Amino acid sequence: MLHRNRLLLGLTKYSVGLFTLLLLAACAGAQNSAAAARQDETVMSAVHDLQEQVRQLREAVVEIRSESAQYRAETLALRQELQQTRAELAAGKTTAETGTTTANAAPQAEPEQGTQVAIGAPMEDRVSKLEEDSQLLNAKINEQYQTKVSSASKYRVRLSGIVLMNLFSNRGVFDSQDFPTFVGRPYRGNPNGSFGATLRQSEIGLEVFGPRIAGASTRGDVRFDFAGGFPVIPNGVNSGIVRLRTATMHLDWKNTSVVAGQDEAFFTPLSPTSFASVAEPAFSEAGNLWEWVPQVRIEHRFDLSSNSNLLLQGGILDNLTGDLPVSQWGNIPQAGERSGQPAYAARVAWSRHAFGQPLTLGAGGYYSRQDWWFSRYLDGWVGTADWDLPLSHGFSVSGEFYRGRGAGALGGGMGRSVILSGPIIFPNVQLRAVNSLGGWSQAKFRATEKLEFNVAFGIDNPLAGDIRAFPLGESNSGLPATLKQNRSSFLNFIYRPHQNILFSAQYNHLSTSQLDLSRRTGEQVNLIMGILF
Repeated sequence: MLHRNRLLLGLTKYSVGLFTLLLLAACAGAQNSAAAARQDETVMSAVHDLQEQVRQLREAVVEIRSESAQYRAETLALRQELQQTRAELAAGKTTAETGTTTANAAPQAEPEQGTQVAIGAPMEDRVSKLEEDSQLLNAKINEQYQTKVSSASKYRVRLSGIVLMNLFSNRGVFDSQDFPTFVGRPYRGNPNGSFGATLRQSEIGLEVFGPRIAGASTRGDVRFDFAGGFPVIPNGVNSGIVRLRTATMHLDWKNTSVVAGQDEAFFTPLSPTSFASVAEPAFSEAGNLWEWVPQVRIEHRFDLSSNSNLLLQGGILDNLTGDLPVSQWGNIPQAGERSGQPAYAARVAWSRHAFGQPLTLGAGGYYSRQDWWFSRYLDGWVGTADWDLPLSHGFSVSGEFYRGRGAGALGGGMGRSVILSGPIIFPNVQLRAVNSLGGWSQAKFRATEKLEFNVAFGIDNPLAGDIRAFPLGESNSGLPATLKQNRSSFLNFIYRPHQNILFSAQYNHLSTSQLDLSRRTGEQVNLIMGILF
């Protein structure tokens, strides 16, 4: 009996031990299985990331190969054109030396498409231009094998801009001495002139090229300058505050584009050619309507023939009225924004090529509903016409004309949308929308591929009846209510010894008149040097 009890006790201990070992083995197996599963997930994630990186690298390689092939083809065409031009130059020199006539000589070959050598330009200029283009294309080919600027999204990014120095001498009292828009009232003790220099019109831009979406190529860009005011520090006039100019996003199909962001007012697209006034386009508040305004627009191009097309544009814009900010920190709505609806604009333009340049005729319209507190509503509007007409290979004319009402946000009416009989905060104060008309025109002469001359004139004319309504009142922009006309003109030359270097000199003449007062005039001489990157 005792022996039997001992045997049962031994079997029990053995069973417990065996069960414990099996339980431990099962737990270890489960842990190993979980660890293996986690390891498999990690490996699969790493493989997926690696596959994505390989795909992006393949796309980059395809893009680089495509660009390299394009640049090589362009370089080959330029080299052939250069050899032919040199041969013609040598033949011309031989003919001149021997005194033979050139009446029966073979005609000169026209430049290949893609070059910018003007037909009929002097032979030396053509050779110099072709050599410069050939060097540029070779540099672009070599660039394909260098490390590109990259972003966090791995898409291609391009940096651009201009370092611009303006050295100016003024005679007269201006609203701003470096890029004036109108002549101010002289006051006792103020010198009737000034001299200075600035670099605050320099610009920096970034452009990113994104993926294709629904068949459209995508890109975005943003541009800044240093004309956003001055810090309150010693010599702060030389430390301009960074300012956002434009920031846009594009979806581009073959004939259709969608643009969203802060951009120029698309229904008034032209501006005079000037490097003396870059922070604000030339003739601002002197007939040139402009603004960098948030907007969404759609553009569609119709090909009418192989040499002409029709462009339709339409969109909505932030409904601005030219008011000064109420607060430095809070975004208080302007009269247009208080109306509860955007501004609307559209433009149609016909284009074709003439003398190797685009010839364009356009017309546009703009509407803005405005709420000036206490149920004081008015409708602002603008009608525009624009033209860019090449008259020969070296001569062209361009310009714009407008007629509008309540268009102070765009510089119409010398920046004033309304004239008020008193402070706008009082409900019994009366207001009157400023009707105005104006425009500008420019003649351009390209003496060579590197040298051009421009002469231009602009005028903004608020209607006298609106100004006389409240001659002692106020304007929404802070400018004097009695300003009735502003004229501006300039003459300049622009010389580009290299594609990214420019030198320019400009003479400006400004004339501003007030109601029932004599006209005030001012002059500026501006010397400019810039390097583009």
